[in-house]
Amino acid sequence: MQKLFEKTVFQLPSWGLFMLCSLLFSAAANAEQKQQLGDWDVHYIAFNSTFLTPQVAQAANLSRNKNNAIINISVLDSQTQQAQQVQIGGIARNLLGQQRDLVFREVKDGDAIYYIAVMPFRNEEQLRFSLDIRQGTKRQQLNFEQKLYTE
Repeated sequence: MQKLFEKTVFQLPSWGLFMLCSLLFSAAANAEQKQQLGDWDVHYIAFNSTFLTPQVAQAANLSRNKNNAIINISVLDSQTQQAQQVQIGGIARNLLGQQRDLVFREVKDGDAIYYIAVMPFRNEEQLRFSLDIRQGTKRQQLNFEQKLYTE
């Protein structure tokens, strides 16, 4: 389980992060993907890596592949809306019970902090995500479901 919490900090150029964030959260604009967990607002999204432009993928050191999903998590303090530095680990499980471990890396740009994991998937695969978010003695569980599609 410790491997799931390995931390890699990646500094993304401001323009790259702006483009990445714009893409990541534009898909959720109509149906906000956020849960309030304790003192945190946790924003989440999972999408096909081909949704990234080649430039954004290169800036974020991500590989574009029609069979890879990107899971992006952002944790904010509910009161101040300041980004929180946390540790995230978890799994994705399909309807057959097959499980994939998720290893998140931290991406920082100024005050913004994002956690990104990449995982393979099959077209029209329904996945249940179960993520453990920790910060010192605080611990919260984020659970969500999403169906992913290849292009």
